[in-house]
Amino acid sequence: MPKVPSAVVAAGGIVGGYGVARWTKKRQLGGAVLAVAGAAAARQWRERAGGKAAGALTAAYVAAFAGSHPLAKKVGAWPAVFGVAGAVALASWAVADRNA
Repeated sequence: MPKVPSAVVAAGGIVGGYGVARWTKKRQLGGAVLAVAGAAAARQWRERAGGKAAGALTAAYVAAFAGSHPLAKKVGAWPAVFGVAGAVALASWAVADRNA
């Protein structure tokens, strides 16, 4: 069975985590979605690109989540979430998925 690209897993974690938190009104549940997807993506990053790249991409994933909050005040919640998810997906593709 082919693996889902890590770019899709990471972007899906950010978008899915926000969506779950918003629709259920339970931030912890959204955080769990974000964490599970982040862990799955990190495992793929480590397998495909090595430990240093996985560490950098994990840091980017966390920074994107954190950065979406102040960005949302300027552009709105969903545009901010989609923007940072796209940035993480692009970085993930460039570092880990492009040659996989």
